[in-house]
Amino acid sequence: MLASSSPRRRELLTEYGYRFETVMAEVSEIAPPHLTVAEMTLFNAKLKAEAVAISRPNEIVLGADTLVAVDGQPVGKPRDEKQAFAMLSCLSGRTHEVYSGVWLTRAARRQSRGFIEVSQVRFRQLTPAEIREYMRRIHVLDKAGAYAAQEDPMRIIAEIRGSRTNVIGLPMKGLARALRFFR
Repeated sequence: MLASSSPRRRELLTEYGYRFETVMAEVSEIAPPHLTVAEMTLFNAKLKAEAVAISRPNEIVLGADTLVAVDGQPVGKPRDEKQAFAMLSCLSGRTHEVYSGVWLTRAARRQSRGFIEVSQVRFRQLTPAEIREYMRRIHVLDKAGAYAAQEDPMRIIAEIRGSRTNVIGLPMKGLARALRFFR
């Protein structure tokens, strides 16, 4: 059971052969200042999974949350084109981190397992014209950091260190390891 509306997470789970249903978690993500970026992602993933597990106690429920961070500060989804341009300009020529918190729970058996995955992403140096062209090609407003690793027609990503699927939205190797706990 996937507690997310993310099309990227659905695509990854399908690509890796998982059978699942999707139920949108009716929760508001939070970002308390006392939590690190990693802790925020795990906290919000747990919030989502547990909200859905209430109505599906016998199912294994997967909650996930992903944040981009620059210099240790979270960068969410841009609220408009101007903010997206600023985000991409900030990431240009730099390395940033992508954090995913993943929480699995099966309420009826009181089983839970969570983990955090971190990947480093380096962008090549981008000109303002390249950023505008990227924004014309890619819908950036629903993506953390205003970019999509799964669709990179302009090759703005120079390097990914760590899990590529984490950068897309769900660390699949880590998920497979965590699911072993539920057998």
